[in-house]
Amino acid sequence: MYNFIFDIDDTIYDQIIPFKKAFDRNFERYAELSLDDLYRHNRHFSDEVFEQTVRGEMSLEDMHAYRITEAFRVMGVEISREEALRFQQDYASAQGELEPAPDMREALDYCRDHGLKFGVITNGPAEHQRKKVRQLGIYDWIKYEDVVVSGELAFMKPDVRIFRHVEQQLGIEPENTYYIGDSYANDIVGAKGAGWKAIWIDRRGTEIPEDGVKPDITLRAGDSAAKTIRNICE
Repeated sequence: MYNFIFDIDDTIYDQIIPFKKAFDRNFERYAELSLDDLYRHNRHFSDEVFEQTVRGEMSLEDMHAYRITEAFRVMGVEISREEALRFQQDYASAQGELEPAPDMREALDYCRDHGLKFGVITNGPAEHQRKKVRQLGIYDWIKYEDVVVSGELAFMKPDVRIFRHVEQQLGIEPENTYYIGDSYANDIVGAKGAGWKAIWIDRRGTEIPEDGVKPDITLRAGDSAAKTIRNICE
């Protein structure tokens, strides 16, 4: 029997949906910009300073302002810190309306109804991530303790220790476990480095480095995680 561990951001839900709501409220005048590109750059700059934020070397407010300001800069637009923070306020508000993607709801139902062991690993500040988990209703499927948040530990994805922590928590073996996530660097590299199998949700056509590890399964936009899990188990 296989086990399935899920990421949260841009996996259980599509993170570009609240991002678009905040963009429309604040930057309608830049409607000609590619939202997908802006979002991708925002994620890049967020990942770039994430560890600094975790270590307390950069405040959350500074990180939030930095990532969207730099994303716009790459696309040839200058915005102020005040504009960046208003955007972040609306982005956070829109995240309060989160719902699991229908396909992910089906995948979670399948895992529960078939008695599979499944859980969550998510990077981020503890309170912030737990709030999103509650808003998404994840505790309807997964026990509180089986949702592992890096902000409650001394390590984060792709560190192998967070995967080992989950193995001990759920009583699972790496060779029988799939990790499902969107971040190549954190989710796929991390899972494969821990000896897990990896299902990569690549909604935005990310290129793998030439010498990079390969996911076991790649799902593009429109592909079904629920169907993939069923096919693995049947």
